[in-house]
Amino acid sequence: MMVSAREAGSYGGTNHMETLLPIIVQVITGIIGGQAVGVALKNAAMGQLPKILGGAIGGVGGAAILGSLLGHGAVDPAAAAAATSGLGSALNLDNIIGGAGGGAILTGIIGAVMGAMKK
Repeated sequence: MMVSAREAGSYGGTNHMETLLPIIVQVITGIIGGQAVGVALKNAAMGQLPKILGGAIGGVGGAAILGSLLGHGAVDPAAAAAATSGLGSALNLDNIIGGAGGGAILTGIIGAVMGAMKK
């Protein structure tokens, strides 16, 4: 029996969006954290590209590290059911705080290295 790609779930659907949405939130919050550190470290004289790339990469990495450190321990089943529908699963503290913090930290490191290389 032939099954179409749409029926198999490999075409479109919500599975892809549920996977991508947390990453998009991590990248955006990482860029925000990177821009904030870039403004604070004016002496590093970083361009926009290092701040954006450092923030985005640091955001995804920071959220992954924070998620693994917190371990996603005991969660109330009712809260988990409510969080997995829509934006709730993407807009959790692991993604937002980990993304912003990771983006800020990596951008700060890049700014320090770039500032040291100019001397």
